Amino acid sequence: MTQITRPRIYMQEVATRDGFQNEAQFIETEDKVLVIDALSQCGFAKIEVTSFTSPKAIPALRDAERVMHEITRQPGVEYTVLVPNVRGAERALSCGIDEANLVMSMSETHNRSNLRMTREQSFTQLEQVVSAISGSAVAINISLSTTFGCPMEGDVSEDEVMRWVERFANLGVKRATLCDTTGMAYPSQVRSIATRAKTLFPDMVFTLHFHNTRSMAQANVLAAISAGINRFDASLGGIGGCPYAPGASGNACTEDMVHMLELEGFDTQIDLDRLLKVSAMLPGLIGHDVPSQLLKAGARNTLHPAPAYAADIGKPV
Repeated sequence: MTQITRPRIYMQEVATRDGFQNEAQFIETEDKVLVIDALSQCGFAKIEVTSFTSPKAIPALRDAERVMHEITRQPGVEYTVLVPNVRGAERALSCGIDEANLVMSMSETHNRSNLRMTREQSFTQLEQVVSAISGSAVAINISLSTTFGCPMEGDVSEDEVMRWVERFANLGVKRATLCDTTGMAYPSQVRSIATRAKTLFPDMVFTLHFHNTRSMAQANVLAAISAGINRFDASLGGIGGCPYAPGASGNACTEDMVHMLELEGFDTQIDLDRLLKVSAMLPGLIGHDVPSQLLKAGARNTLHPAPAYAADIGKPV
């Protein structure tokens, strides 16, 4: 009998950086390490651990070095961190990172608002980071925010996105994340951008990063898969901010996405039961409920006992 191989999808967890950095309640270092170590046992291809941004800018992640030194690394899992500048790169390299994740926006207005620099200034700074890391064993990924739209400018042209991908490719960067920063992406747009990116840059490894602000994250994931993408960021519990859509959910929820993908016949290699146990830790750590639907409802095959009266229906009185 021929064994059918399920298509592989590589899941990349971002909650402990992208999610935790937005929390008002500081999560103790020991708890961060506990969560990361638990996530390391769930089957992820990559975990974004923390950020080496200035502690004054992101006090929630002021313990970046300590976290990186105290986690237990699982073979086969890449541990990545956000690196904003050369100083951050130096700090990160001293911690034995696997990958440096660099960030800039495709929208000039968003870049100025979020990073307080023009895009050209961001590129110059990140060019220095690439130079500082090149020659080491550390991989470099560029995350391009607002690829699918800016909440201040509106649509960003595909040509503009491809122009910036090309500029980083010319620096020797071989990994890129196309980010739906505020949940403006929709499936046909995702399919178009992903197809074009893979066609123009066949040697680049692309990840897609969706937010569920308008409840389209899972539809966008399936559209991206149809265009040949097999790597996705997601956040445990769906935590993470969406600063330009107050009250809306942020990052795509890891467990909800894994549940959907497995039902659709994809191999995520994620232990969903174990993942849900980690997600259940979050409300106690961050002090509020999380958007995860699966944590509330359980998986599709979660069964419940019938009410006692049901057994007596139809019996003679």
